Amino acid sequence: MCGTDATLERFAWLGDGMAAAIWQRDTDEQLTTYAQPGHHTLSCYLGGGYRTERGGAPGQYGAPQRLCTLPDWHESEWVVRDHLRLLHIYFMPEHFTRRAVVELDREPREITLADRTYFENPRLLQLCETLVDTPWEDADNLLRANEITHATLSELLRSQGVVRRELRLKGGLAPLVRRRLADYIEVNLGHAITLGILAQMACLSEFHLVRMFRVSFGMPPSAWIAQRRVERACGLLKTTALPLQQVADMCGYADLSHFGHRFRAAMGTSPGRYRLAVAV
Repeated sequence: MCGTDATLERFAWLGDGMAAAIWQRDTDEQLTTYAQPGHHTLSCYLGGGYRTERGGAPGQYGAPQRLCTLPDWHESEWVVRDHLRLLHIYFMPEHFTRRAVVELDREPREITLADRTYFENPRLLQLCETLVDTPWEDADNLLRANEITHATLSELLRSQGVVRRELRLKGGLAPLVRRRLADYIEVNLGHAITLGILAQMACLSEFHLVRMFRVSFGMPPSAWIAQRRVERACGLLKTTALPLQQVADMCGYADLSHFGHRFRAAMGTSPGRYRLAVAV
């Protein structure tokens, strides 16, 4: 909403290519235009908006607790006629679709965010309200906000993700091979995983495996394995009281020092600090 007369109430970079903002507007009738913003947006109406409507959808108006999903490629015009307060969550398309491999058994390039105006989803609403109620000022609260936003992205993927019907997939791994590699990596995160083993499983040379893996997983094998190890560590730190050494062992880190270095590089804080911030 930059470039309009909206007032920015709160804003924070949440890490992992995500950000959140709360906007307010008190205005006479005004037209707001979005043209391929380059990032996905989830919009949650917190107050007002009763006379706000989207061009091309006459008679549909905003209201508190209503949601909109706006993909990076969308173009839209909105007529705002009265008070409006809303939460925006911004995130890059790759952070949304990368989950497709694990959560939907889809390639990232197959999925995008649906373009939907004024719908209801109790789970998304709950997550948005929790994010609004969470302070964004210090490191620990930002970690909590990051966790909430990641949960929001997972719910968006499941409930608002759509297949790109116009896309003709070229290259990449066969679905069966992709599943085989993904399953092998998940089962063996606590052990050494080599490019040679993955290439042998895919019946490809190491060179071609790296190329095809990047197409089907959205990143090279080393980056995918590193990400999955951090994500497993996050889950264990959040839901268990296991000693840090055991978490490190279960996630394939050589020792506590290696674990701490890799985790801090990915999450911006130590494993112990992360546990204190997000443990349930």
